[in-house]
Amino acid sequence: MSMIESSSLHFDLATLGDILQIVFADIILSGDNALVIGMAAAGLAAGQRKKAIAIGMAMAAGLRIAFAVVATYLLAIKGILLVGGVLLSWVCWRFYLDLKEFNQAAVESISASAGTDAKKAEKSFGRALVTILVADISMSIDNIVAVAAIARDNTQLLVFGLALAIVFMAFFASMIMRVMVRYRWLSYFGLLFLVYLAAAMLYDGLVELQWLPAFILGDG
Repeated sequence: MSMIESSSLHFDLATLGDILQIVFADIILSGDNALVIGMAAAGLAAGQRKKAIAIGMAMAAGLRIAFAVVATYLLAIKGILLVGGVLLSWVCWRFYLDLKEFNQAAVESISASAGTDAKKAEKSFGRALVTILVADISMSIDNIVAVAAIARDNTQLLVFGLALAIVFMAFFASMIMRVMVRYRWLSYFGLLFLVYLAAAMLYDGLVELQWLPAFILGDG
């Protein structure tokens, strides 16, 4: 009886740990997505900037829904852990570049006013939307990969993580962005967390494909 209770407790603690990791990953990546959207819209006039950010947030939430449906099927493919680890490594690098770029720019640039020329503003609005769309697509995939790295073969955790990512992106991304701007250390802590996830995913992917030497795996 004590062994059963101990096993149940271990399962509960392990699941709780995974849930907390998923929540943190969703917070960091939705905040980073909002940060990129804010930077892309920074040069627009005030009215267009708000419109571009609103469209960007809506697209990001919608794309996460679309990719979430596909993700449940992708996880069944052998070797997907290794591919996901490579993608997540790229996420880490791009996240670092985003933080570096943002730290070099003035925080006020996100809410700065643009020029008053309507034609120029309209052209800039189109360019900003294209930039935001590309960023939303890639970062939605990033979010899916990060959640999958934690949930692995637990479909319930995967669904929870993806649903939470959609909620964060749709309703709380701007607030998360402001917190990340104010507390820069949180962003870098999140980067370290993503690096850890990428390393774990790469290792497990190599183990799954049996591409690691026996002495590393401890066999013989």
